[in-house]
Amino acid sequence: MLSKSKVQKTLKDLPDTFTLDEIVDKLILISSIEEGLEQAEKGETFSTDEGKAILKKWQK
Repeated sequence: MLSKSKVQKTLKDLPDTFTLDEIVDKLILISSIEEGLEQAEKGETFSTDEGKAILKKWQK
């Protein structure tokens, strides 16, 4: 989940003019990174070998 301070920092780092799409893309990226970091802290990740095995199943 994003915090207000992260959103404020993102807005502060933007140029003076920007599109709505640009801010939404940045916020989605930051949110996705935060979610991934939380998952890693909880041990909810896959090793490279596990990932490869999962992808092989998708290819069939």
